[in-house]
Amino acid sequence: MTSKQRAYLKSLASNLSPIFQVGKASLTPEFTEAIREAFNTKELIKIAVLKNCADDPNEIAEMVAERTHSQVVQVIGKKIILYKPDKKNPKIILK
Repeated sequence: MTSKQRAYLKSLASNLSPIFQVGKASLTPEFTEAIREAFNTKELIKIAVLKNCADDPNEIAEMVAERTHSQVVQVIGKKIILYKPDKKNPKIILK
């Protein structure tokens, strides 16, 4: 992913609200599965890491991206933005 593509995705994600929250249980198989299912309807997902989670947000982002076959767009503070294009009908077109 180029820096222009990343910047474009960041601009799209700035208006999104987090749809998942990582708590003290950190990454469970159910949490990962819920994110994988969310990628069936969305291409860009924002995740919030709560204060009671002891894990590093960067590590969480890498693990979730690896498990869901998505890409980390940005980790800023305790917010994670992930992108996974829809194979059949992509809504977000990267140039």
